[in-house]
Parts: sequence; structure tokens; C-alpha cells
Amino acid sequence: MNRILVVDDDGHIRDVMRFALQQGGFQVVEAKDGADALLRFDAGGIDLVVLDIVMPESDGLEVCRRIRAKSRTPIIFVSSRDEELDRVLGLELGADDYLVKPFSPRELLARVKAVLRRLFPESGAPEKRDVQKLGALEMDLGRHRCLWMQKEVILTVTEFALLQSMLGSPGRVFSRGELVDRAYGHGHVITERTVDSHVRRIRQKLSAQGADPIETVYGLGYRLKESL
Repeated sequence: MNRILVVDDDGHIRDVMRFALQQGGFQVVEAKDGADALLRFDAGGIDLVVLDIVMPESDGLEVCRRIRAKSRTPIIFVSSRDEELDRVLGLELGADDYLVKPFSPRELLARVKAVLRRLFPESGAPEKRDVQKLGALEMDLGRHRCLWMQKEVILTVTEFALLQSMLGSPGRVFSRGELVDRAYGHGHVITERTVDSHVRRIRQKLSAQGADPIETVYGLGYRLKESL
């Protein structure tokens, strides 16, 4: 059973999220602020974090920074603020998804399940190796690892799904809408800027290893170079 850390300073919202997630078959750990969240995360066993942005004792953005410094555990931000800047900043820090309050319990549950499906695509099934390679780029789907010239590139769940989609068809131009469907699943309303933020982070991480495999096709989308 996956364990979800729910972080919000509003007890009523935590109650709603806990009930929805427990009904969906998840175990829930609660934290009332950022400091409490980090303590509970460091205790171990957390598979995904649902994280409010505006909180006392370290806000959600700071909590995300500190988690990302040591873990790729999926993070879904929730916030009462819908400014594009907040949304993009959260994704730039390594969040996998973003929900705006008020949201329905059903939507929260759908988002959590979608992110976990990308991380554990065959939950309960025996692990198998499924490795995709192109030149120096290697993606091990079973172990959720990305390598460039045998050096690991740490990607979030969403970043991994986006790069894997492009690696499946090198040279093909993917529109932002197609990438959203492949990384998030059909029915998600994700802005183009959100996709751009994820791709920019993938590029930054690959660039740190001396790689530049993703091309922008202006007015259309992105593609992975056919030869790496």
C-alpha cells in the first residue's frame, strides 16, 4: 500500500484529502506545516507528497527544494493561488503536478494515481528490465533510471515520462499537447508554459552531463535528435 504524505496547515483540508486518499486505498501520513513535513518525510516510507505552498515553518516551495536535494519522490503542489508564476516556479523546483484550491477529492485522487502509475507502471507485477537506448542516452523503465554516458541523470517522475515519450520516437516532433497526454494522461488541462518548464529542467540536467539531445521546433513542439 502506497503511503502519501499530506501537508497543509488547514486541518479541514487535510481531513478531506485523507478521506479521499484512504477511500482510494492509500495510507496517509499528515503534517501541519513545513517543519513537520520534513520530519515525517525523513522518517522514511513516503511514496508521494501532496504539498501546500503557503504554510508556516517553511513554506511548500522550501520543503520541495529540500526534498529534491535528496530524493526524487513525486510531489504534487496544492495552492489557493493560481498565478502562473507560482505554478511554473513549483514545477521548476521539481514538482510533478499542481492542483489549485478548491479542487474535488476525485481530482486529487486521479492526479495521485496518475503520478504513481508513471512511477510504478506494473504495481504488484514482477520487476522486469525494459531499457531504451539511443546513443549515449539510456532509460531503464523498470528501475526508473536515466543515464547519459553511464552517468545517472536524476529526473522527476514527470520529467522521466516526457523524455521517455520522445525517446520512443527519435526525430518525431511532439506537440505540447501530445506530451501532456503521454506524461499526465488524457484529460489533464496543462498549459504550454508548464510543459516548457519541464522540458527546460530536463535540458538543464542533461546539459550538466554535457548533453544537448532535445530540439525545439518553433511553433510545433519538441523532438529528440535522431542521432546522439
